[in-house]
Amino acid sequence: MAEVVRRPAMARKTGGRSVSGRLWALPPIAALGVFFLHPLALVVQQSFTPDEGGTSAEPYTELFAAEVFHEALTTTVWIALASTAGCLALGLSLALVIAFVPFPGGKAVSKFIDVFLSFPSFLITLALLFLYGTTGVANGLWTGATGAATGPFDFLTTPWGVVLAEITYFTPFVMRPLLAAFSQLDTAQLDVASSLGARPLRIVRRVILPEALPALAAGGSLVLVMCLNEFGIVLFTGAKGVTTLPMLVYTKAILESDYPSACAVAVVNVLLSVGLYGLYRVVSRRAGA
Repeated sequence: MAEVVRRPAMARKTGGRSVSGRLWALPPIAALGVFFLHPLALVVQQSFTPDEGGTSAEPYTELFAAEVFHEALTTTVWIALASTAGCLALGLSLALVIAFVPFPGGKAVSKFIDVFLSFPSFLITLALLFLYGTTGVANGLWTGATGAATGPFDFLTTPWGVVLAEITYFTPFVMRPLLAAFSQLDTAQLDVASSLGARPLRIVRRVILPEALPALAAGGSLVLVMCLNEFGIVLFTGAKGVTTLPMLVYTKAILESDYPSACAVAVVNVLLSVGLYGLYRVVSRRAGA
């Protein structure tokens, strides 16, 4: 009988907690709606509002027919894919060295990766310009040694310069989850494989990589999303003829004052980003991140 009486009391208490939890959720939901969802809704609305007024899909029709949009979309995708591939290759190599090759200062390097993640992207780009720009250190040393009028390093103003800058900046975003995965790896497996005569490359391929693949996929998905939306690196490198979707939004809105087209490009970019973010969440969930 006491148990019968106690159960409704517990139910009432649980119900009270549920109502209280919903009330506490209202302020962040309201803030999210005011500061994010409402501006996003305005962008979508503007993308369907041509300059002559009314509501129409004309901005999208003109945008999809424009050659500059096709070039921007293609450039955005291939730069993002190339940068992500470079980050995966370099990040995996560096993470393997830091995690499994003892060397002085290894822990300091691992700590520096966390600090590096806080750097703004334009700062890394400026550093590369300082080193390899037209008037950078490398070209200055070359002209000083050879007497030539100009140096040989001018790749930063090309699409591959953008790829190099993005690889430099985003590689730690791949290394961080990899180092976390490597720290949980049972080293006894490595010792057993080594005692059986397996070479280092075979140990990496057969023992380490299967455990690291989920973290590698999660880091790669995150980097792909960020590369797709990167604006500062493309702007600060001053790459000639490199127009990505974020750069196209800037050109349409700021330089041409074509706000409907700019909003339409932004909506397309958001849809691509959300799709890739969904992929990232799926991979991260499977990786346990």
